[in-house]
Amino acid sequence: MKTKFLSDTIEDIRVGAEIIAGGGLTAFPTETVYGLGADALNPEAVAKVYAAKGRPSDNPMIVHISSKDDLSKLTPRVTADMEKLMEAFWPGPMTMIVPRLPVVPDVTTGGLETVGVRMPGHPAALELIRLSGCPIAAPSANLSGRPSPTTAAHVIEDLAGRIDAIICSGDCQVGIESSVIDMTADMPMILRPGIITKEDFERVLRKPVALDPTLNKRPDMFNNEDFKPKAPGMKYKHYAPKAEMIIFEGEPEAARRAIEAESATREDAGQKVCLILFDGGEEREAAHDFFARLREADETGADVILAAALCEEGIGFSVMNRMLKSAGYNIRKV
Repeated sequence: MKTKFLSDTIEDIRVGAEIIAGGGLTAFPTETVYGLGADALNPEAVAKVYAAKGRPSDNPMIVHISSKDDLSKLTPRVTADMEKLMEAFWPGPMTMIVPRLPVVPDVTTGGLETVGVRMPGHPAALELIRLSGCPIAAPSANLSGRPSPTTAAHVIEDLAGRIDAIICSGDCQVGIESSVIDMTADMPMILRPGIITKEDFERVLRKPVALDPTLNKRPDMFNNEDFKPKAPGMKYKHYAPKAEMIIFEGEPEAARRAIEAESATREDAGQKVCLILFDGGEEREAAHDFFARLREADETGADVILAAALCEEGIGFSVMNRMLKSAGYNIRKV
């Protein structure tokens, strides 16, 4: 397949939209990561996304819309709490899990009776959805299991020749995927942490918000065929670089000393070492840079990545969620 490389001009966005409306695949920028878009209501088109990514078919997709009013076309009820969250965080990096209407096909939801919906905060993404004339199912635009793409170059590396078009724009502003909050129970629950934190949600809703108990813990359900993930990234290994990765967890200075010692040992053995160290208070920078740093490690042929754990509060908790999955939960306490 010959992939078209498009710019983020209105003319080129229209070309990408026509491809999606015709049942094809167009990758596009969002404020979080680049997405791989297909008509969310077209089962054949969505099936092409799974094929292009090598994505497990029970890993549900997030449906992207261009107007808050579009939510009512996908779910039978929009509650007062959903309205509060839309008003506070859309357009932006928040996905709500809601009951689905029959118009949303099984292939889009991984067979679930719920669907994840978000309104992205990127002008090119919103224009693409609007011009396509349909909601767009869009997981991250990478090969399944690889670090999420935060630049057009990352998308080209993984998917050129596998999809119809790529809209090439700048680096993604946020750098990690959207926060996913389940709004189908009495107490909302965060299924995937992001730049919008538990504290942010509780401030807007004025009530407690739960965290999925499996977050940032080694999940037992990787080998459980009966487990049905309600949000992307809950079941399968994600964000993995080619190199071995070790996370050093402990007091910052102790972690740095342990990383320096391990780095020296590895280099003495002839290995190429990549370090990922973020200073305290740099959680937003860490979110923006983390996936790009993993990709850089791959590009430079690193044998091992040594990373210092972040404080698991606020955005730091969200970045650690990605870091732990990237390392396959390979943690060294110091």
